[in-house]
Amino acid sequence: MTGFSRRDFARFTTALAGTATLAACGPSPARQHTGTPPAAPQHTLGPIKQVNTGVLDIGYAEAGPADGTPVILLHGWPYDIHAYADVSAILAAQGMRVIVPYLRGYGSTRFLSKDIVRNGQQAAVARDVIALMDALKIPSAILGGYDWGARTADIVAALWPQRCSALVAVSGYLITDVAANAQPLAPKAEYGWWYQYYFSTERGVLGYRRYTKDFNRQIWQTASPTWHFDESTYDLTAAAFDNPDHVDIVVHNYRWRLGLAAGEPQYDEDERRLSAKPVITVPTITISSDFDGPAKSGAGYRALFTGPYDHRVLDGIGHNVPQEAPREFATAITDVAKMSTHR
Repeated sequence: MTGFSRRDFARFTTALAGTATLAACGPSPARQHTGTPPAAPQHTLGPIKQVNTGVLDIGYAEAGPADGTPVILLHGWPYDIHAYADVSAILAAQGMRVIVPYLRGYGSTRFLSKDIVRNGQQAAVARDVIALMDALKIPSAILGGYDWGARTADIVAALWPQRCSALVAVSGYLITDVAANAQPLAPKAEYGWWYQYYFSTERGVLGYRRYTKDFNRQIWQTASPTWHFDESTYDLTAAAFDNPDHVDIVVHNYRWRLGLAAGEPQYDEDERRLSAKPVITVPTITISSDFDGPAKSGAGYRALFTGPYDHRVLDGIGHNVPQEAPREFATAITDVAKMSTHR
């Protein structure tokens, strides 16, 4: 789970008046009314396919015509590809080719060698998406995501804009700045990141490994308090946590963000570029929800998107936006595709 950066969280929770001023300086965000989040998806994903990308054997679901506009939808933690069951069906019915991969450490995605470092750092996950596109011979695609998926899509759009024709990112600009994360926040802000500190301890690793399903259900309930999902809906996703590398990837990701675990040298240049907060130039729609709290306006990251842009606010929706508001998320994808065409 990410939401927005720890630094942004502190800024927005400790300076609400400042946020209001920023919001007043820009255009009012479009607000889209939503109904009750569905307790269960109305559609099922197709059979899982596998593709060798050199480092991983990536599992993914695909829907829509092979010659349709490519759309790659990326999930977060602790979620999986089933978050996009309804979104992918909507987009496929509109003629888009939709690909929903399991991230490293989830579902049927596997490392090809036991000797490969189980690395969860942001650049590694983003490189997985580029490798997937190469393996599937997709030169460019619309990318959409939330949580880890939004961060990953942001990175691809920022570092390799030629591979990202357009972007939909829940919670906006989520690229991690490890140096900034080293700075302490006000207690109220720190409280929201309790699980990151838990994962920083050996007790946390043992606890997450032992109680993975219960732990992640708690995160779902905390991040989306008004979403009354069916237990069967949760079980569909929870099966993805049985991946043998899941715990190692999750723990490394959060320790890396806090500077407590090293990344790999081959990603150093990517991380150097990301630390400079590169702007995103491709057509983008950002979405915020109740999970974003005082940062809903998107004002804090607006300047980092310099291409055609729209921001949408979903009231009454928690963190898992594509699963809680599938029609609104799918509409954002089709709308950003039009923005890309009209550039």
